[in-house]
Parts: sequence; structure tokens; C-alpha cells
Amino acid sequence: MRKKPAVRSDSSPDETLLAPAPLTAKSIWAASKRVMGSWSFSKAQAVVGTVAGIVSIGGAAFSLMPSVHHANTGNLVAIVQTAGTRLSVTDATVEVLTTQNALVATLSPDAMGRAVQELQEGVYVVRVSHPRYAAEVRRIQVLPRQTVEVRTSLHAGSSSPVEHAVNGTVNAVRRALHF
Repeated sequence: MRKKPAVRSDSSPDETLLAPAPLTAKSIWAASKRVMGSWSFSKAQAVVGTVAGIVSIGGAAFSLMPSVHHANTGNLVAIVQTAGTRLSVTDATVEVLTTQNALVATLSPDAMGRAVQELQEGVYVVRVSHPRYAAEVRRIQVLPRQTVEVRTSLHAGSSSPVEHAVNGTVNAVRRALHF
């Protein structure tokens, strides 16, 4: 066997280092045998197959999780526009209520007049209001994995209940007195 030549280190004059042995096929095979130990090729195949099976089952389970989690929800898309001009009303308030008038969500339309909300399956009341327009109220039913689109065209008027009462009374007096 050949001796490896000694190489001096620059850091310490008394230190000597051995030069690395050149890599050969025998040395690579010997190193892999040391790492693998007594593993045979069939054991390595079994480990790779088991890991591949676990990864594919985990991936399938992970891909099913969103559909299981959201199986009983649907989406509400409310589009708020002015009557006649079809311009978006971005500063309107969209309220989603239960049939017992419990508030579920309050939404603000975006620049396109759209407001989106994910809701549990069920029946809801959608109320769209704005101080310069009369309020619009719709009853909707949300089904699982479905989108309900509510298009509202707000008409000029007031959505204030006090103003509605006053205007209604004034109009009733006018009709009674034939004005």
C-alpha cells in the first residue's frame, strides 16, 4: 500500500496533515457499505415504497380536508347599484341577518359594488341600506357549495325609519285632504 504524502499546514509549523485519498469506485462502494450497514437492496426498496405510500395517502387526505371542512357552507355575493344608472354604490351597508333578526355579518361593497361573504347553510335576510337611498330587503337561502347572488338597485329616498314614518303620515294627510 502506498503512503500518503504529508502536507504542512500554514497555521502551525508543527502540524502535518494527510492529503485526501483519491476517490475510486472501490472507496465509494466501501463508504456506502459502511453507511448502509447490513441493508440489502430489497430492504431499501421496502423503505422507499413505504415512504412513498405514506406520502401519497397523506397528500390525498390533505387534498380532501377543505371540502370536508366547508361542506355545509355557501357564498353570498351582493351587488349594490343605483337604479337607472347602474353605478356602483360603494358606501352602502349590507347586513346579513338570521330570520330572527340576529346580525350575522355587516359588509361594505368594494369599488365594483360587490360584497362577498361565506355563510353556513340556511335562510337569511339581506338588508342593503344607504342614507340617500331607500333600503332593500331580500330573503335568501344558502345551499352548500353554492353561490347566491343578490343584485340590488337602490332607489332615491331615505332608509331612515323616522323619515319613512313622517313621509307616510304626511302623504296620508295629503290624500285625506286631497292635496
